[in-house]
Amino acid sequence: MTEANQSQLGKGTEYDQAYSPDLLFPLARSHNRASLNLGVTLPFKGEDLWTCYELSWLNSSGKPQVGIAYFRFPANSPYMIESKSFKLYLNAINHLSFESKQMLQALLAGDLSEASGAEVEVLVSAVNDAQNTVNTTDQPYVCIDDLEVSEFEYLPNPELLSLDDSSSEEVSEFLCSHLLRSNCPVTGQPDWGTVYIQYSGKKINYESLLRYIVSFRQCQDFHEHCVERIFTDLLAQCQCESLSVYARYTRRGGLDINPYRATSDLPSKAENIRTARQ
Repeated sequence: MTEANQSQLGKGTEYDQAYSPDLLFPLARSHNRASLNLGVTLPFKGEDLWTCYELSWLNSSGKPQVGIAYFRFPANSPYMIESKSFKLYLNAINHLSFESKQMLQALLAGDLSEASGAEVEVLVSAVNDAQNTVNTTDQPYVCIDDLEVSEFEYLPNPELLSLDDSSSEEVSEFLCSHLLRSNCPVTGQPDWGTVYIQYSGKKINYESLLRYIVSFRQCQDFHEHCVERIFTDLLAQCQCESLSVYARYTRRGGLDINPYRATSDLPSKAENIRTARQ
């Protein structure tokens, strides 16, 4: 099994390396999922939606081209890609020539699908045609960040979650918080994000949810793992009948990573939005 400390994370690196799909460093999803007691049958579907803001290549005349690329990795792929290796791979394309943008897309999709073990969707967009120019989401999310809450913990604790005892009705709510922070498990660098939670079922206590989200502040784990932990903890502790968890993390090195996990009744693909910090 590949381990993150075997990757290029936290190590000095030579950029402008020669193109090679071997630069991609796959990480098995099964290792983290075992720690969450998840078996072969997963309680969620979803994807990891990546955005690359620093994509460049050459056209057939040698003229540099730039664009923004969107990558959709299915959540049921056996492997995810370690982010620094992804950056090195994309940088190694800087000096490759392509007759068309479609040929570049096909190369990226083939390499990433091979590395992750599942079909990866790739869209390369010209900068002037870029998606997500509006920093918003169509859903009426209620932000819980201004609640007067104290007694925080800074390592993930599912027991912080509770239901709202004042309400016995079934509800459908859209909640969000901009206070999600976790840390790279190898370098310790902070990762900042906004988390969007859509659920139906018994009403969740907002204060407990805010304490729980803040408890990731000193957690050292990958973005994808944090979202899967949040999803499984909410599903177990709050008995949600329907649930999606979608985190939009700020970019590092020109890449942002945005994991989305949902129960079977909800869409399998995330809305491709941008937050104000992205």
